Amino acid sequence: MIHSAEHAASYYAASSAPQPRHPSLEGEQRADVCIVGGGYSGLNTAIELAERGFSVILLEARCIGWGASGRNGGQLIRGVGHDVEQFLPVLGEDGVRSLKRMGLEAVQIARQRIERHAIACDLSWGYADLAYKPSELEGFAKEIETLRGLGYEHDLQIVPQAQVRSVVGSQRFVGALVDRGSGHLHPLNLALGEADVAVRLGVKLYERSAVTRIDYGAQVAVHTAHGRVRANTLVLCTNAYHNDLNAELGGKVLPAGSYIIATEPLGKARARELLPQNMAVCDQRVALDYFRLSADHRLLFGGACHYSGRDPKDIAGYMAPKMLKVFPQLAGVRIDYQWGGMIGIGANRLPQIGRLPEQRNVYYAQAYAGHGLNVTHLAGRLLGEAISGQQTGRFDLFAKVPHPTFPGGRHLRSPLLALGMLWYRLKALL
Repeated sequence: MIHSAEHAASYYAASSAPQPRHPSLEGEQRADVCIVGGGYSGLNTAIELAERGFSVILLEARCIGWGASGRNGGQLIRGVGHDVEQFLPVLGEDGVRSLKRMGLEAVQIARQRIERHAIACDLSWGYADLAYKPSELEGFAKEIETLRGLGYEHDLQIVPQAQVRSVVGSQRFVGALVDRGSGHLHPLNLALGEADVAVRLGVKLYERSAVTRIDYGAQVAVHTAHGRVRANTLVLCTNAYHNDLNAELGGKVLPAGSYIIATEPLGKARARELLPQNMAVCDQRVALDYFRLSADHRLLFGGACHYSGRDPKDIAGYMAPKMLKVFPQLAGVRIDYQWGGMIGIGANRLPQIGRLPEQRNVYYAQAYAGHGLNVTHLAGRLLGEAISGQQTGRFDLFAKVPHPTFPGGRHLRSPLLALGMLWYRLKALL
């Protein structure tokens, strides 16, 4: 799949709010902080820092929300990562509990930002995890117990098989866990709305300003084709689209493809037969499917995470059979949009929020492993706290976790991870 400097030809791009053009960087500029990356991580870090009085310049190689922030499934779901108990030896019980609580806070940060600034992004509350087998349903009961122990204030409900069609109009599932504190939205409109907030706070946004070189030191110099930014602090928020900007960080994140199709408008009645309560949903498999309704009553159906580095030649041809397994009643429905993009995944699947050990004025946030919509907002908050010196403990908790570098360099990372994910899929079948 070849992506231009414009937004992917997605349903989101076709239905987005007007997109103001920001200038390209020309000449030399100075700021307290330079941020590289115009997705959720960069935008929310910029907002947090501008609110704390910093002068901020943000550089985007293409256009705001061009990457995963403008292409994702639009699911705003609790949680900070996968299997955070694995970090008990590093963080201890209190540290792991803090990670879990921040996974709940992350959704609240996004909620509050949207509400405070009246960002029109079709936000709708309600989410369900779907179970294919009884063991997954049993796991939902443990999840509720854990969430209650963390003080989760939103309604949680296990829906048994006899009532599961009140959540999803499919016969494939044996139950669901409904969460009223998670939901879904139009992701590109959220990114564009947050860019508008940043500009109103005084942030300077430059699009089509790919970084070509970084000079590190007590003051950094960030170069583009036609300009340069000098700043006291640098924040790298490029995630899966790192493009070898920093070899150390690039080796710790693997770009993995994820894909979505959007049907023709189904009409409200037919759409609600598929998802009666207009919830976003995910199944529990390693290579999961996720789907939801758009504001104009289309089904958006996504998944098929690829670790090979190769995109399907025909996304709709690949994804539509998966959709029809869940909803055979959609046979013959037209697919109006098909698109994909890269998410960033780390070896331990915990988001990477920290700073470079040899360059203490260079911070980063990346590798959200499918939790990007909410955790990017948390990352912006933690980076704002750390850079301002307001609070460092929460940032240090993430920074304390070691993140292995993928072996084999850029060309072998994808095949090796593909083998690892195959093992997890086979394990799930046992």
